[in-house]
Amino acid sequence: MRKSKYIRMTLAVAASAFVLSACNKSNPKMDESPVNNGQAAASTEMRIAYVEVDSLMSQYKFCKEYTAVLEKKSNNARNTITQKGKQLQAAAANFQQKLQNNGFTSREQAASVQAALQRQDQDLQELQSRLGAELDSETAKYNNALRDSLQNFLRDYNKTKKYDLIISKAGDNILYANKKHDITADVVNGLNKRYKSVLPKSDNKK
Repeated sequence: MRKSKYIRMTLAVAASAFVLSACNKSNPKMDESPVNNGQAAASTEMRIAYVEVDSLMSQYKFCKEYTAVLEKKSNNARNTITQKGKQLQAAAANFQQKLQNNGFTSREQAASVQAALQRQDQDLQELQSRLGAELDSETAKYNNALRDSLQNFLRDYNKTKKYDLIISKAGDNILYANKKHDITADVVNGLNKRYKSVLPKSDNKK
């Protein structure tokens, strides 16, 4: 139910929004250009890095574990709705057949069964809405935790790396990026080193 889309959006926002100004202005500048008086003037260089979202999602233990949890919840909800929907469909077909074959002793009996079917249909719609809301809530909690985890790590990571901008690379949202700016491996390794699973052992068999 849109889990992957939510997760991708969260990672993209979390990484793209992480912007820090360079703190060490005294570092030697890599690029210098001559000026008219023959003296060199230090140029300003922006330090940029990027993180591959797909790799982060597939390799970060937090993502793998909680994506599996959300998928399980989604499948359970879908199976529940499907099963109850089939039961209602069968009951409605049986009602229609009895109605055509004059299987009811009175109009009141037929009306009572029809009303019961209508209540079941309404209950099913409410159940579907409730399960969907529960899954959306779980997904939002997961997304918030993922965003906080990523941003907290990048904040500490950047204390020594001094990047001005750390962005996400997902699909073709960036037309070209030099691999020398790719810090995905560093980020994934650092996140996994920090991460301690909070899932029950029965759900954590990685």
